[in-house]
Amino acid sequence: MKFTLNWLKEFVDFGGSADELSKLLTMAGLEAESLTALHEPESEREDWLFEIAVTPNRGDCLGLLGIAREVCALTGARLRLPAVHASNKDSRIHKRVSVKIEDAAQCARYSARIVDDVKIAPAPAWMRFRLESCGIRAINNVVDANNYVMLETGQPLHAFDLARLTAKQIVVRNARENRKFTTLDGVERELAQVDLLICDGDTPVALAGVMGGMNSEVSETTRSIILESANFAPAAIRRTAKRLALHSEASHRFERGVDPEGTLRALDRAVRLIHESAGGRPLGGAVDCYPEKVAPVQIRLREQRIEKLLGIG
Repeated sequence: MKFTLNWLKEFVDFGGSADELSKLLTMAGLEAESLTALHEPESEREDWLFEIAVTPNRGDCLGLLGIAREVCALTGARLRLPAVHASNKDSRIHKRVSVKIEDAAQCARYSARIVDDVKIAPAPAWMRFRLESCGIRAINNVVDANNYVMLETGQPLHAFDLARLTAKQIVVRNARENRKFTTLDGVERELAQVDLLICDGDTPVALAGVMGGMNSEVSETTRSIILESANFAPAAIRRTAKRLALHSEASHRFERGVDPEGTLRALDRAVRLIHESAGGRPLGGAVDCYPEKVAPVQIRLREQRIEKLLGIG
């Protein structure tokens, strides 16, 4: 996981040096593998690029907010959440798109919003700088906003050109009879029946949790987009990505587990950034298909028991 120090400081007050943060995270189990000096492109303000090793059981730290929470726990600082464009109860979105999940065990939740009147152009320089510093190629203001939010929250997002979805019916299902699909990299993939697809009616438009398709990609002519923020079963994504040898930033996160409770907030954050950078007009409301809501887990701990297990009591 890569991030910059100035980006982290937007979410948590940390007055120490980059070296001090590196040691703090390493001692907490998030080993800092490298630390590189940077300068922001417009202000020339000093910054530092961190690369930390995230173990498979800490998928929450594949987003900058997860790391910020660790810093808060270690230092007592308060967490600041990024600004969002919150959805409301506007029902008009349901007249323009619907969502159906055929297998809730493979897709726990699928949330979507629409943004109209977007103007596709390069993303702002500060956004491109942060993305490219973290190893993600800048593409355009819509795609870059999605990738930016993924790095912030750990929640992968995807944008479809709404005009290229003819049925306007999002269906999450297994591949079944659909055995070939061309992904965004221009490669035609041979699918297995169990591979999970995002479909527009009967037509596949994305390989769920791994990569979108060329037949629905955002281009210079795109004016309306539908944003996807979903939660997929780690085993299903790992199986497909491994068999196709198709590793992506999205699959890397889904394979390690993403919080299903985070889909809407990530979606609302992306809508705000797209509104600011692409001049988009967000449609009120969201489609949120959540068949089996996950109940919060409470774990009771006794301090004496912890001290005994650690041998310090």
